[in-house]
Amino acid sequence: MMRLQLITWALLVAGVMGALGQTLLPGVTKVRDVMIYADSAYFSAFPSALRLPDGTVYVAFRRAPNRMMMGNDRNSHVDANSHLVAVRSTDGGHTWSREPQLMFAHPFGGAQDPCLLQLANGELLCTSYLWIQVGPQLYDQYAGRFYGDDHWTFAGGFVIRSTDGGATWQGPIDPGSPIPTETRSTMLGKLPLYNRGALCQGSDGTLHWAVACQNGIKSGSSVYLVQSHDNGHTWQYRSVIAQLDTIGLNETSIYETPHGHLVAFIRSLDYPTDQGYIARSTDGGATFTLQGMGFKGHPFHAMRLPDNRVLLTYGYRHKPYGIRARILNAECTDWSTAPEMVLRSDGGGTDLGYPWSVMLDEHHVLVTYYFNHDQLRGPRQIQGTILRID
Repeated sequence: MMRLQLITWALLVAGVMGALGQTLLPGVTKVRDVMIYADSAYFSAFPSALRLPDGTVYVAFRRAPNRMMMGNDRNSHVDANSHLVAVRSTDGGHTWSREPQLMFAHPFGGAQDPCLLQLANGELLCTSYLWIQVGPQLYDQYAGRFYGDDHWTFAGGFVIRSTDGGATWQGPIDPGSPIPTETRSTMLGKLPLYNRGALCQGSDGTLHWAVACQNGIKSGSSVYLVQSHDNGHTWQYRSVIAQLDTIGLNETSIYETPHGHLVAFIRSLDYPTDQGYIARSTDGGATFTLQGMGFKGHPFHAMRLPDNRVLLTYGYRHKPYGIRARILNAECTDWSTAPEMVLRSDGGGTDLGYPWSVMLDEHHVLVTYYFNHDQLRGPRQIQGTILRID
């Protein structure tokens, strides 16, 4: 009964939340908020999205059991039973498949943060990463981390691949560990490439992936560029995207502009300032320049609009909690002056965000994200906002 009540409550909230037809900026209208997936038996988070050639919108996310229903006092972002699932919409994001498709469940532990990329040849890639629950001896050996009373060790990233539009997935595929400063290992071998954030395929077919690495510096983590010239089957180290001595940098989405510049939008661990960073390469990724953007984001996603402008979306984990966005020019040079739009300001706490946008048609965009209305007791859901951009 409790589960049914929570689902009903979530759907009622979805029906009334947000102002319908609200003008956010000249030429930008918020059409409506949508509930993509809600089930109080699960803790659902970290979506990514793409539009298949037949118009189907495909949204992947991480799902794990709701441990509070099982007597635990909280849910965690690390769970031995977290797995990758997906739902579909065939009517422009208004309604969604009720039961999600299982994309992948890793046999060794909890899979996290599926990040989708549709290649020019029609194949789909999805990057993820893995946490493994271990005993105290291995926890100490591999510099693990406590979550609640459990010992966890980070096992790095993996890739899954689909050649049939997401109907089936093959994997896990080890992307390798080509970063020279990566010295960590797990019981499965040297720590593979990993990160949360959007990859991109350049105009010449090269795949660009901004990955994180903890390389022993005080800040704890930096961001590096790896590239693939064979549609993601192998990866090669290219350069340092961003590194700061005292501020950790990690979850990053990378984007190629019409002029061929690579632009990385980077989440920082710069608390409480919490500002995002932007790094730009004008030489194919050989070198990058880094700047603080002066505004907060948890984390960022960049998507090209039909007129080559860029929709930059980001979670906002400060009061009022929610989702925000800016529209940048084609080369992403006006990030400091582009006005901010508030898509949502009704979140129940900090545990939300991770937006990912997808074009529905020439004028409509779906911004997906995970959300909560009651951080202490409420479930986490995959929600979205439909925008019209003229």
